[in-house]
Amino acid sequence: MSYSKKTEPVVTHWGVRFERIPVKTKILTPQDKISDIIKEYALPLMKPGDILTISESPLAITQGRAIPVSEIRVSPLAKLLSRYVAKVPYGIGLGAPTSMQCAIEETGIMRILFAAFIGAIGKLIGRKGDFYRVAGMQAALIDAATTSPVPPYTDTVIKGPKNPQQICEDLHSEFGYEFAVMDINDIGGCWMIGGSKGVSKHFIESVMKDNPQGQGDELTPFCIVRRVDN
Repeated sequence: MSYSKKTEPVVTHWGVRFERIPVKTKILTPQDKISDIIKEYALPLMKPGDILTISESPLAITQGRAIPVSEIRVSPLAKLLSRYVAKVPYGIGLGAPTSMQCAIEETGIMRILFAAFIGAIGKLIGRKGDFYRVAGMQAALIDAATTSPVPPYTDTVIKGPKNPQQICEDLHSEFGYEFAVMDINDIGGCWMIGGSKGVSKHFIESVMKDNPQGQGDELTPFCIVRRVDN
């Protein structure tokens, strides 16, 4: 077990202490099944009452959603729109033509154009985030090439995982534990994008907001959240 150097292993939420235990695995591939990886690496460490969080990009990789940039045919529209994406401190996002092209393919040209129109209006009145609110979750979840430090995914665009809610419910049915799929970065962004019925979105986002799994090459796609009674 290892912890991110930036975080403490135990946090307090509403007066109750919770331990976060990152779970190290091998490098995941499209040939892996997420339930098999959980069974091999996480399940032996888990105790009754634990919650297992799953990082969204490794889950997406097992679904074959890491697309090599060499296979992405960038349209003129993607090149144009990517120029106007606001720069953010936690990554390139859709500011790269290849990731914008993936967003167009995921959400459709008309929705992306409408999102760009609404986003432009938002900028004029000093409001941020309208583009992603309109474009939807799958556009927001796309990680640009060079975002991942782990080969062979350094030169891939990683789309968001498909059906994270259903995956968590299926895993709960299979293993009996609660599960949550998380999108987290190192500057305080933390979102549950899918969870089994026993997981509170507010709770898990609060407990995981400091990103105890890290953002580099730790190879910790899972994190066990465990109540500490003493």
